[in-house]
Amino acid sequence: MMNLLYIHTHDSGRYMQPYGYPVPSPNIMELARESVLFRNAFCCAPTCSPSRTAMLTGTSAHTSGMLGLAHRGFSMSEPRHHLSFYLKSQGYETRLFGVQHEAADAGSLGYGVYSNAAMKGKTRTDTDKENASAVCRFLREKHEKPFFVSFGMFNTHRPYPPVDPSIDPDYILPAWPLADTPANREDMAAFMSSMKIVDECVGRVLAALRESGRSEDTLVLFTTDHGIAMPHMKCSLYDTGTGVALMMRYPGNPGAGKVRGSIVSQVDVYPTICDILGVEKPEWLQGVSLLPVIRDDTPVREAVFSEVTYHAAYEPKRMVRTDRYKMIVHFDWHNRVVPANIDASAPKSVLVENGYLDTVVPKVELYDLLLDPVERINLAGDTKYSEVNQRLSRMLREWMEETDDPLLKYQHRVPKPKGARINLLEDIDPNEQHFEPQDV
Repeated sequence: MMNLLYIHTHDSGRYMQPYGYPVPSPNIMELARESVLFRNAFCCAPTCSPSRTAMLTGTSAHTSGMLGLAHRGFSMSEPRHHLSFYLKSQGYETRLFGVQHEAADAGSLGYGVYSNAAMKGKTRTDTDKENASAVCRFLREKHEKPFFVSFGMFNTHRPYPPVDPSIDPDYILPAWPLADTPANREDMAAFMSSMKIVDECVGRVLAALRESGRSEDTLVLFTTDHGIAMPHMKCSLYDTGTGVALMMRYPGNPGAGKVRGSIVSQVDVYPTICDILGVEKPEWLQGVSLLPVIRDDTPVREAVFSEVTYHAAYEPKRMVRTDRYKMIVHFDWHNRVVPANIDASAPKSVLVENGYLDTVVPKVELYDLLLDPVERINLAGDTKYSEVNQRLSRMLREWMEETDDPLLKYQHRVPKPKGARINLLEDIDPNEQHFEPQDV
């Protein structure tokens, strides 16, 4: 049986070398050239716990029960649907090294052994590097059973490390759509420094896998949870928030060294893993296997879907995206941005200081991604797009019905679980301790 090595980052989107961005990441680039790379992969939710839980249960975030953040009191309804639990039932040795964001207690996820280098007194960079070393030691050991190893890094989550001396902020460009200012260049340089740490850890782990002789019987999956932690990205349903890196390397891969352009969802990763590992797919999966895409870029889905219900604050919204069009619907619409759902940063501060909170948010957004790939021209009220509007509205509604979306039941206010901590809508910073009262 084939092993599975799952390598994942925090808040990276596609900002790395294999996706064309000038963010040096040579080890990830080497992995990409040996893998099938999905150019148009999208997460199921542009927030940490819902995104990861959706991918690792093979269901939408709301179907899994993960409507918010695990460390803020949300949890999945059936932990045994987690990939670790399932592979353990199929005879796999399961290990977690480092970050996971699917449960407050990693032990509930089915990992036979889990470990995380202690954060106390150490930087997050040191923690990631120590966990990488632990993965390397594990890979070099002999194993009687096939293994599933999850290696999660804190980088590239905020706070970023100090800017690496090799990166000069004066000669880089901030991530789009942020303004080209000194503060934003400095912030992007810090992100690039964080990615440099990720790349070093990836390189060390892949070298250990190669040295162990297990490269020839191991599926390597590399991905992230959602877009980077900057305004208009993380927690947004624009492509800058939902677009993710996704690549797979395994022996006999017909797509090795190829780039595939068909749209795919992270909910499709679970059934694809089952097919590659040769294990039966469980009945609860909502995704579809990506083997046809891997083989010759044959599309397997007409659209991808993504969602937000809770992040730091309540902001229910849903998205459907085809190759050409995208629709975003805001539920509990209140006509303005929710600043608590944007991570604190220098770019955010500049926007807030210059009137960003006065931005009017439309209830429905419709974009023609061929003519407007940057999603600036809202066509929801354009009669020329009435047929497109109706088709995407129908597709979104049918998906919500098929997946039993709680928004259909509660309309404007999905209850949060008892004890969950949710910021008030007027909070500017998610770190403010102004939590909503408990639901009755």
